[in-house]
Amino acid sequence: MNISEVSKKFELTQDTLRYYERIGMIPHVNRTSSGIRDYTEEDCKWVQLAKCMRSAGLPVEVMIEYLKLTQQGDETITVRHELLIEQREKLLIKKIAIESTIDRLNYKIGRYEKAVETGVLVWDSDEV
Repeated sequence: MNISEVSKKFELTQDTLRYYERIGMIPHVNRTSSGIRDYTEEDCKWVQLAKCMRSAGLPVEVMIEYLKLTQQGDETITVRHELLIEQREKLLIKKIAIESTIDRLNYKIGRYEKAVETGVLVWDSDEV
C-alpha cells in the first residue's frame, strides 16, 4: 500500500505517517524502486498500534521506546511487558478521573434539565 492508501485507511494525514516513521514510532517503511513508500501488512499493524496508543494519550516517547525494544528481540520481552503494564496503570488512573468528571457533568446536566422543565435553577451550596 502506498502512503495515500494507508492515510485513508487509518484516517491519518500523510504528514503524520511520515512523522511517525521519522521519529521512530513506526519502523522504517520500505520504498519502491521509484522511492514511494510501500507499506506492508506488518507496517500497517504498527500504524494501527501507534494510532490507538496516541488516541489513548500514550506519550510519543513510550511508543518510540516500545519499538526500539521490539527491534532488539526477545531479550526485551520482560521490559516491554513492564512498559505496557505501566502505561495501562496510567491509563486506568486517567479513566477514573474521566469517569468522575462524566458523573459530575451528568449530575449538572440533570439539574439543568430540571431547570429547563421548571424554569428555575436551584443551586446547591457546593456547586458552581
